[in-house]
Amino acid sequence: MDSRTTVERARRLKQLHADHKPLVLPTVWDVWSARTAVAAGFPALTIGSHPLADSWGAADQEGQTFEEVLAAVRPIIAAVDVPVSVDLESGYGQKPADLVAGLIEAGGVGLNIEDTVHSEGGRVRSTQEHASYVAGLRAAADDAGVPVWVNGRTDLFAHAENPSGVLDEVIERLRALEQAGADSVYPVKIQDDDELLAAVTAAVAVPVNTTAHPVKHDLERFRRLGVGRITYGPLLQFALTDAMKDMLKPWAP
Repeated sequence: MDSRTTVERARRLKQLHADHKPLVLPTVWDVWSARTAVAAGFPALTIGSHPLADSWGAADQEGQTFEEVLAAVRPIIAAVDVPVSVDLESGYGQKPADLVAGLIEAGGVGLNIEDTVHSEGGRVRSTQEHASYVAGLRAAADDAGVPVWVNGRTDLFAHAENPSGVLDEVIERLRALEQAGADSVYPVKIQDDDELLAAVTAAVAVPVNTTAHPVKHDLERFRRLGVGRITYGPLLQFALTDAMKDMLKPWAP
C-alpha cells in the first residue's frame, strides 16, 4: 500500500470516530471475515489478536511474534478498502518506533496496546510506564507523518477481584494515557457493568472503547452510557463458532 493511501485511511479513521458515537469496529481475523464485515456496511475494521491467533492455530497473549502478526495482517488489510486497526497486544517486546513502523508498512492505521506484558510473565505496566509507551507510539506516528489511531488499553479491571475497588486507579491510568496521546482508551472486562462504564466515560475526554457481543449486547445501551467506540474482541468469532456448531450438528454422524 502506498503512503498516500495509508495517510488517507488514517485520516478517515479519525473522522469516523468523530462522526459515529459510538463507532462500531467489527473485529476480524482473516480476509473472509474482513470482506464480510465490509459488505455488511462497516466503514472500518479491527483485527483482534485472539481471533487472529485462533485462525492460525497459535496462542493469544503474544503466542505469535511481531513478524508473524505482520505477515498475517498484510493480506487482510490489502483485501479491503477501509481503514484497519490492529491489536498489537503489549507490543511484542518492540520499541514504540519499531512497532509503528511495522504497522504502517503493513498498511494498518490504528493499533491497540495493552498494559499486561505477556512476554515478561504477564506483569502489568505501571501507569507511568504504560503512558510513556503510548507517548512513544504517538511520537513515532507523528514522525512518520501518519496519524495512527492509538487505543490505549488497561487490564486493571480484568485483574482485580473487585473491579469497583480499582476504579480510581483505572481512571488515573486512563487520564494518563489520554495525556500521553492516546486517541481512545479501553478498560476491558466491564462491558456488562453500567456503573463502571458510565464512570470511565465521564472521566476522560477521548472515546472509551468497550468489548461487545454482536448478539447478546445492545448498541443503544452503550450509546446511553457514553461509550465512543465498540470492538468485539474474540466475541464475534465465538458467536460464529456457536452458530456453525448449531448448523452442523444435524449432519454429524
